[in-house]
Amino acid sequence: MEIEISEHTLSRAQERGTNELEIKDVIENGNEVPAKEMRKGKEKVYAFDNDWKGKYYPEKLVRVFFVVGEKIISTVTVIVQFGKWTKN
Repeated sequence: MEIEISEHTLSRAQERGTNELEIKDVIENGNEVPAKEMRKGKEKVYAFDNDWKGKYYPEKLVRVFFVVGEKIISTVTVIVQFGKWTKN
């Protein structure tokens, strides 16, 4: 199914530290999370090992909310959190 990433989502992705490739990967391979109304949500943890806004973070969690149509998945927004989720 085709994935259509909205301008709003792309704008938020740039502000929040993710990109189009990760958004598509989350939709295709992420874990489901609760979402409001007719929306769906998925999230995935990525290795980050870098600084974000002056602080070091080992990982980032990318959460995407989207709507599934007959032929197209349309994104609503993306949220990014920085921290540590996996156990070593």
